Amino acid sequence: MAIPATETATAQVILAAARTRLLSDGYAGFSTRKVAQEAGVPLSQVHYHFGSKGGMVLALLEAENQRRLTRQATMYAEDVALWRRYERACDFLEDDLESGYVRVLQEMIAAGWSTPEIGDATKAMLSGWYELLTEVATEAAARFGGLGPFSPAEAAALIVNAFIGAEGLLLLGFDRNEMPIRASLRRIGELIRAAEERSSANGNGHGNGDTDGPPG
Repeated sequence: MAIPATETATAQVILAAARTRLLSDGYAGFSTRKVAQEAGVPLSQVHYHFGSKGGMVLALLEAENQRRLTRQATMYAEDVALWRRYERACDFLEDDLESGYVRVLQEMIAAGWSTPEIGDATKAMLSGWYELLTEVATEAAARFGGLGPFSPAEAAALIVNAFIGAEGLLLLGFDRNEMPIRASLRRIGELIRAAEERSSANGNGHGNGDTDGPPG
């Protein structure tokens, strides 16, 4: 049975309010009552649509995560040099920090340590990123003739861990002078580019190994 448009609209208003409150209060100070006040709806509507504080936050994270996972999958499917696609991924990190998505994700990771329901849901969402990057690493291994000592799954795990760790440190306020977090992530793109150009020179490329310099 289709959900009435008015109910869908109310749920979206509540999710937008939840996002605002989560970014403002963090998970520890987050409450359904504050969300209801922010959304301008009765508290009963919050519980009707999402059941609980945890259910509402998980719905918010799932919506945010799916939108960005689709964006990333579309980008990695483009027929351009792999190092260029990785550079785009680094650019997306800046967008996600500014939008607040990274803060929401990190709040859910922390909440998942003590709340199994949130932990399981967050793990499932992060697994989507790991699976996508494993596919990308498998493509790279085929193109480059291997990834040194790493399997595609291991390389994907390193990339996922690097970004999740970088996001946490950036949220803490580390800047360029204290720790070169952003620069180190982008150096990985330089390694990918070097491997791609070697592969192309050896006749193993796929015709998309651009040779002009990286942006910025």
